[in-house]
Amino acid sequence: MNKFKKMKRIYIPLLGLFLLQSCSSDLLNTSPESTKVTANFYKDEAQLEQGVNAVYASLQYNGQYQLAMQAIGEIPSDNTFDEVPANDSFTYGEFDFFTIQPNNSLLGSTWKDHYVGIQQANIVLNRIGGIAMDQTLKNTRTGEMKFLRALMYFNLVRIFGDVPLVTKETTDVNEYFGQGRTPVETVYDFIEIELKASIDLLPATASQKGRVTQGAALGVLGKVLMTRNRYSEALPYLQKIEPLGYSLLTDVTKIFDPSNKNNAEIIFDVQFTSGLNGNTEGSQAYQMFSPSGFISGAKGHNLPTKEVYAVFSSGDLRRNAFVGLTPSGVPYSKKLVKTSDAIVDGGSNTVVLRLADVFLLMAECYAKTNNFTISNLYLNKIKTRAGLNPVNLSGEQQLLDEIALERRKELVGEGHRWFDLVRTGKAISIMTAHFQNTPGYNTAVIKSYNLLMPVPQSQINTDPAIKQNPGY
Repeated sequence: MNKFKKMKRIYIPLLGLFLLQSCSSDLLNTSPESTKVTANFYKDEAQLEQGVNAVYASLQYNGQYQLAMQAIGEIPSDNTFDEVPANDSFTYGEFDFFTIQPNNSLLGSTWKDHYVGIQQANIVLNRIGGIAMDQTLKNTRTGEMKFLRALMYFNLVRIFGDVPLVTKETTDVNEYFGQGRTPVETVYDFIEIELKASIDLLPATASQKGRVTQGAALGVLGKVLMTRNRYSEALPYLQKIEPLGYSLLTDVTKIFDPSNKNNAEIIFDVQFTSGLNGNTEGSQAYQMFSPSGFISGAKGHNLPTKEVYAVFSSGDLRRNAFVGLTPSGVPYSKKLVKTSDAIVDGGSNTVVLRLADVFLLMAECYAKTNNFTISNLYLNKIKTRAGLNPVNLSGEQQLLDEIALERRKELVGEGHRWFDLVRTGKAISIMTAHFQNTPGYNTAVIKSYNLLMPVPQSQINTDPAIKQNPGY
C-alpha cells in the first residue's frame, strides 16, 4: 500500500493588484463580473458586495477548501493515504511519507490562495467604512470578513508556523518585502482578537446559505484556544453554539447527502454546486479523492486507510455511511458524492465545522478541566447517534483517548486528524506506530520538524527575508 510550479512572485505585497473574482451563484446569488482593478472599484454597496463575494470565492480555490485543507489535514495522518502517488507528480504522496519538498505545488497553492483571500478581505475592511449602507448590514459584512481572514490565518499558522501577518490593504508591492515571517504567537493573538470581534458583529442565523454566523466564529475561536492549550477559556465559547439552533441529525447518512446541504448540523461549510457557469462552480475533490479505476478519471489521492476502516465496529452506523469499499477492497469516502457526469464538477460542499465536531471538542475541554460526568455526556451524544453503547469513563486519559478515537471516526476525511494529532502532541508517536504496523511504509519516517510543512520555495526565492522552516 502506498500513502501519498514553482511560482514567480511573492503572494503578500502583490495581492493588492489581484483582480476581483465572482463567487458561486449558488452561494450568494451573484453572476460573474468582468474584471475590475480595485483602485477604481468599491464606490457603492453593490460593488462592495462583489468584493465580499470574492473573499468567499477564495475559499473554493484548490489551495483552500477545494483540495488543500482536506488533503493536508488528513494524508500526513493515519486516516488517509495516497493510492497512486505517481499521479500529479507525487504532490500528494509526499505528505504520505513525509518526503514533502519546498516546491510541492499543493503547498504553493495553499500559501498563495490563502493570501489572495486575506488581501481581498483586507481591501473590503479598508473600504467598507466609506460606503453608504445599512449599519446592521455593514456590521455583518465586517464580521464576515474578520472571521474569514482569521480562519485563513488559522490554517496558515497551523500548516507553516510563522507566517507574514498582513492586516491592511496592500497597494505598494515593496511594503512587506524584507519583513520576513511573523512569530506564531503574534499571529494567534491577532486571530483571537478578530474572532472575538466577529462574534459581536455576526448574526445568529445566516440570511443566505454559506454565509458566516456567530456559531462559526464561536466554534473556530474555541478550536484556536484549544490549540493554544487554553481549554477552560475555550469551553464558554463552545457552550454557546448549540443554543443558536444547531442539532445533530439522527441519521448519519443524511449529514453529507447532497440533497440535504446546509442541514441543522452544519455550522459552516464551503459551497460547491454542479452544472453552474460552465461547470466551474463544482469541486475537483470527488475526482482527486476517489479510488483510481473505481471512477473513470479518478486520481486515488486522500483515500481512507484500511486501518481506519477497521477501527469502526460492525455495529457502528458511521462505517457504511462514511466509508465504502470498492470490489477490490480499497476504501473510499462517502462524504464526497458524484453529483455530475463531469467528474471535475463535484457538488459536495466542504464542511469546515459541524456540531458533532463541537460536541467532541466540548467533551475534551470538560475532560481537561476534570468534569468527567459532562465529558462523558457529550462524548456519548456522538457514540449513541452512531449506534454504539454509551461509556462512563472516570479518568482524564481514558476520556481523552476515547474522545480522540471518536474524533478520528466521526470526522474522517474532513481535514481534522493531522491537526488533532499535532495539537495533542501525539503526531510522532501515532505515525511512527502506523508506519511500523502498515505494509509499504518501511521507509517512512516522521521527525519533529515534520510537524510544520515547508515554506514554498518560490516565496523564499522572491524574498530572502522569508526563511525556510528547519529540516527542509
